[in-house]
Amino acid sequence: MSIASFGRNTSKLKALFGIRARLVLLALILVVPLMLDRVRLLEDSRSRQMMQAANELSELAKHTADAQREIISTVQAVVKSSAYIYAAGSQQGRGCAVMRASLRVDLPWIRNLSIIGPEGKIDCSTTQSIVGFDLSDRDYVLKARELHDFVLSDFIPSRITSLPTMIAAYPVSAVDGRQESVVIAAIDLKWMSQLLVNRGGRSGVSVVLVDGAGTILASPPESMNLIGQKLKDTSLLEAVTLREINLDREYGSISFESADGEKKAVSFARVTGTKARMIVSVNQSLMLGDINRDIQTAYIELAIVVLATLLGAWFAGERLIIRPLRAMTDTANRFGRGEFSARASNASLPREFIPLARAFDTMASQLSEREREMAAANDRLTVIASLDLVSGLANRRGFQSRLEFEWMKALQSDTRLSLLMIDVDHFKLFNDTYGHPEGDACLSRVGEALSTIADAYAGFAARYGGEEFCLLLPNSSAARSLQVAEKVRTTIEELTIPHVTSDFKHVTVSVGIATVTPGSAQPQDDLIEAADAALYAAKRRGRNTVVEHGLILPADRPVSLAG
Repeated sequence: MSIASFGRNTSKLKALFGIRARLVLLALILVVPLMLDRVRLLEDSRSRQMMQAANELSELAKHTADAQREIISTVQAVVKSSAYIYAAGSQQGRGCAVMRASLRVDLPWIRNLSIIGPEGKIDCSTTQSIVGFDLSDRDYVLKARELHDFVLSDFIPSRITSLPTMIAAYPVSAVDGRQESVVIAAIDLKWMSQLLVNRGGRSGVSVVLVDGAGTILASPPESMNLIGQKLKDTSLLEAVTLREINLDREYGSISFESADGEKKAVSFARVTGTKARMIVSVNQSLMLGDINRDIQTAYIELAIVVLATLLGAWFAGERLIIRPLRAMTDTANRFGRGEFSARASNASLPREFIPLARAFDTMASQLSEREREMAAANDRLTVIASLDLVSGLANRRGFQSRLEFEWMKALQSDTRLSLLMIDVDHFKLFNDTYGHPEGDACLSRVGEALSTIADAYAGFAARYGGEEFCLLLPNSSAARSLQVAEKVRTTIEELTIPHVTSDFKHVTVSVGIATVTPGSAQPQDDLIEAADAALYAAKRRGRNTVVEHGLILPADRPVSLAG
């Protein structure tokens, strides 16, 4: 036989065993391995579902509890800041009006905010109709006065509205020891239930928030009627409490058998600072019922098919079909991980796979180029999104990112962090008098001055919004922050930008200062709120003034900027 004839016969043989012939062969001899693989996959799927369900339950409980903690933290910040504002306003006889005006309207989980006077009656409230109610016998009022700290009640029916609620309380004496009033906020449990929307979503999964007595505080919207009722199986709460004590932590998982004999996997997480727990449970028989039936069917089918198949089918299928597909899949997975330098055509593949491999390589090149273009575009957008074009400083988004960074840095190094809130005095009158172009020019000059001062004192300046600016000073004492604030005030005054409608006849600024040493449980908003309160006091003082935590620094007081 000649070499040419041998080559033609080899080509015919390859054509005979092309992809179509291999698929026919696979259909004939791979029945048994496919059935075995099906059973294996079903068993693995059941194991994965059980493991995944356990992990998801634990994460669901933690994440939902975290969401509830965020609400509690927000409520805590509101009542604390309201106590501070009420204490400061009471000195001027306007504590109630100032407190009512300070309540943010974008907090739907706070039903109302009230002040309980020394005699236990509501003296002031954002809901006028409840003024005068006597709450002197409520545990949360007594406990807040006793501890001089933030207190959160368990589930109670509201004496005022008859709605299920939780009450947050904070004594004004924690701010001003001379006052015996208590700030309380009624938390809307229906809003807390909204956080459980789309939590779970599996057959047999139950998600509820219960208080220390087992009363349901929140549940998904489809089971809102359970709110205010006790858990049906009281032994579940006892088992959760015992597990929590044994683990010595606020979250965990248990296997639980209910009174009717159903096996359940239960995960729980405590809402820090309260007796409330998020409990997520799943009925294992409901969750695994379908796959258990599939596994039983697969075993029956396997027993029938084993009698009529060849034991060598797996090896043939692996060599002819599975291995090339696995190589292509591996290449596709590498593309998905961003390894665009991988090439499918480098693998040893049957000739039917070569066009597909080349298409994969072309796709990898195109994806690599597009990724580079998107990265460059994202970098440009990030820079633009963090800058204020009028003042040339960082905008509020850029300031928030920098505050988070400096806060964590100060928390790790146990150093202080200062914030200056700066407001251009009578800026609306300036715009009305000179026009918006001149107003933008004024803000630009103020921004340049603040940028210079920030560079000189290793700070970070930003435009907070409108005519309000801020200056962040890492690792700065209160005294040094006061010096920098006075430098800001005098620098802007020395710009001598004309302002005929101002009492000073030129542009001036008011500055509020706050200095804290960050704590692990302290929200960053406390620093902003404190500085903003000081700025408010500076504007009340007559503007062109520096105020630190309510202590007014006269404009003519000499301040040394050395060191």
